[in-house]
Amino acid sequence: MHTLKIGDVTITSIIERDGPWRRPEDMFPAYDPEVGKRHLAELDPFVFDVASGRMVITYQTFVVRTPTHTILVDTCTGEDKGHPPPMDFPKKPWLDGFHAAGLRFEDIDYVFCTHLHIDHTGWNTQLRNGRWVPTFPKAKYIFHKREYATWEEATKQGNNPHGPNVFLFNCEPVVAARQALLVGDDFALDDTFWLTPTPGHSPCHCCVNIRSGGQRAVVVGDLMHHALQCREPDWSTIFDWDKEQAARSRRKFLGEVAGTGTFVMPVHFPHPTVGRIEADGERFRYGFVRS
Repeated sequence: MHTLKIGDVTITSIIERDGPWRRPEDMFPAYDPEVGKRHLAELDPFVFDVASGRMVITYQTFVVRTPTHTILVDTCTGEDKGHPPPMDFPKKPWLDGFHAAGLRFEDIDYVFCTHLHIDHTGWNTQLRNGRWVPTFPKAKYIFHKREYATWEEATKQGNNPHGPNVFLFNCEPVVAARQALLVGDDFALDDTFWLTPTPGHSPCHCCVNIRSGGQRAVVVGDLMHHALQCREPDWSTIFDWDKEQAARSRRKFLGEVAGTGTFVMPVHFPHPTVGRIEADGERFRYGFVRS
């Protein structure tokens, strides 16, 4: 994505991977091929690869710079985690992008995780001398306390659908290092950053709001994976914790931001990523912002 500037805040992205990823019929249990074909024909061509029949999916971290803080929102899949295919793609592009942004690990003040899944927490930690330690030594990590507790218990019971490594490698070491802030639905870092609860994809999924100069941007995490879900908000994914609740959260959010000029930033939407929402009857349209 291009750098987005709102007020005195700049937002850029570090891309770990992008390109064709999954077929919509494999991603959305409620997918209707005829309806989907009609919608895809109307969407921007770069969101769907016709040759492979796969949606274009990006994995990225947002870097938010304010006059006082440097903040990361979601941290992709990370390295050395031992994830099986297809999550074993090269991780060097993320490191290259991080350094190209002029950043050092010690420059990061806060890390916000919209939720605690495999592809949103990976760079939280690195393997050092056989131990998982926080990647960003001076940062405070913002985790939703009930989200953390849910995955902690699921991991103990052997019921974490993402496997135990996500929690044990990416989350628990941050708390052990006393670098985590376990927060509730109403958490606000300051006048610039606050959370909006959007549960469903995960137990306590949250959007991260950024406000400056009278403008608002929202990192929506996995509230949406693809622009198809604006046309069909009830199409939840195979990865959603509670598909009906995810659909309710998505429709509510889309209805609230439609027509407001809010910059929407879904982690998995391809370049240029940032968009605005407009209502279209019972559906919505995602308009990519092009500089």
